[in-house]
Amino acid sequence: MDEQNEKLLRQFFSEAAQQTIEDNGFTERVMSQLPMRVKRFTRIWSACCIVIAALLFTVFHGWELLLVQMEVFLRTTIAEPPQVNPLTVVFTLFCLLMIGVYELLSYERLIR
Repeated sequence: MDEQNEKLLRQFFSEAAQQTIEDNGFTERVMSQLPMRVKRFTRIWSACCIVIAALLFTVFHGWELLLVQMEVFLRTTIAEPPQVNPLTVVFTLFCLLMIGVYELLSYERLIR
């Protein structure tokens, strides 16, 4: 019984996904009428957060903290080799970077 229900649901939603509703440009007109100050506000907010983060990084001597942590990491790594494959770490960081870029681009498309 569950398989039949699943099949019916898939058929229904596949047919519904193929339908397009003509709105004669209504959606585009509505989107163009939305206030632009929201877009400006998000950019101003992002800029303020970046400035605050840079100031805090400078006030708390972020470079020194990073250098100390790098030194501790390197000394520990030399004394005891890591159990993690470096390619795995690079691949993971690359994937996270790509996800971040995708999210940023989709967010920009959403705002426009």
